[in-house]
Amino acid sequence: MPTTHLLYLHGFRSSPQSTKARQVAAHVAQHHPGVTFWCPQLPPSPRAAMALVAGGIADWPQGPGMAVVGSSLGGYYASWVAQQARCTSVLLNPAVHPARDLERYIGEQTAWHNPEERFFFRPEYIAELQALDVRHLPPAGPELLVAAQGDELLDWREMVARYPQATQRVLPGGDHALSDFAQHLPEVLAFCDLV
Repeated sequence: MPTTHLLYLHGFRSSPQSTKARQVAAHVAQHHPGVTFWCPQLPPSPRAAMALVAGGIADWPQGPGMAVVGSSLGGYYASWVAQQARCTSVLLNPAVHPARDLERYIGEQTAWHNPEERFFFRPEYIAELQALDVRHLPPAGPELLVAAQGDELLDWREMVARYPQATQRVLPGGDHALSDFAQHLPEVLAFCDLV
């Protein structure tokens, strides 16, 4: 059954205005106009973020009719969503240990695409991240990992170790933002099997 609904989850401090999110949205609109695409602005609280997503996809098909793409922290979230929806997931330089890595960001932060917009990353969000960890469960659906060896923020080796059952694309060089994502977009969306 081809995918009729595609969810995109952005990373920490990011937004639906990220380059990757806009590239996916434009490609889906142009080449797969029948696909429902949603990229919500995620709140800083992981619990609130996943509650928002769960509410937004409540009427979507579960399983093969849906896919989720997540970048960085959004990749961590995508693994949780895939478990709930039993669907395909694509993980772009995913955060593997966000509870560990984001601890140093507790406090006031600025939004990447709008530095005037500020938010607080609260200490209790660390436990909320830990509660979303699904690494002890087998994949609920097909997984594609795209990991750049040149990622300056996250270790690609941790990504590879975290997703041993995924189809893995380890890219030489690159960066955390996957600046060359456009050239990988057709493969990513082919993996999602969009109508």
